Amino acid sequence: MSEKTMRQLQEEVDAYISQFKEGYFSPLAMLARMTEELGELAREINHYYGEKPKKKSEKEKTIEEEMGDLLFVLICFANSLNIDLQQAHDLVMEKFHTRDKNRWTRKEEAKE
Repeated sequence: MSEKTMRQLQEEVDAYISQFKEGYFSPLAMLARMTEELGELAREINHYYGEKPKKKSEKEKTIEEEMGDLLFVLICFANSLNIDLQQAHDLVMEKFHTRDKNRWTRKEEAKE
């Protein structure tokens, strides 16, 4: 499987959603879906790393699967609002490289 760019991911999701008359959900519905998926991810994290393991009757899911669901909804949300996620990412990274560049303690470089 080849690596995909963010633009390719957005195009792939758009091609999938475009097959259906309903199209993208409204922004509020999309936010609700994202919240739902985040809750499912939180449940898996709590199961594997937290103090609340699942009951035997609860379906086992993977953190990877839940992150994938969350990513899909995020891409749908961005597409529905015509947001280029690559540009959004670049804006955030610029902020980290400027405003937040001295916010955390850097690791010491290895000495040769």
